[in-house]
Amino acid sequence: MILVTGATGFLGSELIRQLILKGEKVRAIKREYSNLPTLLKNESEIEWFNADILDYFTLKNAMEGITKVYHCAAFISFDPADRKMMRKVNVEGTINLLNLSMDMNVSRFLHVSSVAALGEGKKEELITENEHWEHGPNSSNYSISKYESEMEVFRANAEGLNTIIVNPSIIIGKNAGNQGSGQLFESIQKGLNYYPGGSFGYVDVEDVAKSMILLMDSDISDERFIINAENWSYQDFFTEIAINLGKRPPQIALKPWMMNLAYLGTRFLTFFTGKKHGLTKETASSAFKKRNFSNEKVKKTLNLEFKPIKQSISEICHNFQTH
Repeated sequence: MILVTGATGFLGSELIRQLILKGEKVRAIKREYSNLPTLLKNESEIEWFNADILDYFTLKNAMEGITKVYHCAAFISFDPADRKMMRKVNVEGTINLLNLSMDMNVSRFLHVSSVAALGEGKKEELITENEHWEHGPNSSNYSISKYESEMEVFRANAEGLNTIIVNPSIIIGKNAGNQGSGQLFESIQKGLNYYPGGSFGYVDVEDVAKSMILLMDSDISDERFIINAENWSYQDFFTEIAINLGKRPPQIALKPWMMNLAYLGTRFLTFFTGKKHGLTKETASSAFKKRNFSNEKVKKTLNLEFKPIKQSISEICHNFQTH
């Protein structure tokens, strides 16, 4: 039987959908009060199990009879106030799963990391799996937690567990709703008029899940794979979304000083209102970085072709307008 953590999340639910279609038996971990994702509400074949990856003993019960683990659960935040909890979930939760997997003779463990755990790469060159991550003053707490969790996976592999790591770029897809990457589509639908000067990689959630299953079913071990379809500038990406939503594309190029001023403004509002606002120092600085990722390794290994990002954007925008 296969165990999936983060089963109610955007990626976890798509992964389970594909595993069920493949005829696999799946035990899916969720928190007691989590709502089932719409994508899986009618899937009677799933064995749901209430557990928290920080609760070692309940997690041990969840792993009885498990042969393969897909670890999708993660805490994603760029708010410095979430640093401790993010490290607990992303690092300590991963340690619990790895140690139990070794104790309970799990045959294969796939860990979902992030391109945030990769090094910066050389200027004007694509970032590959070989880049060495280095801690620096601009390292986000999220990237630190994902890097440290990867180190635990490599440690477990050295101790005998058969492991593999995937590093997705920004995951998009029609079932994201207004959460995660879906927030951007919602913002543009409401009339976003600004774009930052950086660039990043994007991949459809269906391709991420497909890649994970192909890698799990292979004999590859102790390797990591960037899962990225295409690299887009923020300007082009925002514009493509706006056109598909029938909105005016963002016209104003943000400057670093503008983002820094906006960040100071949100800190001011948080101080007086007690309400957190989305912009943080980390997100403000990252908006101007040009981080472009190679997908050569995964395409060559799996003989894989990714869904074009234009097609993904079109599907997401259609879904946005009809729901």
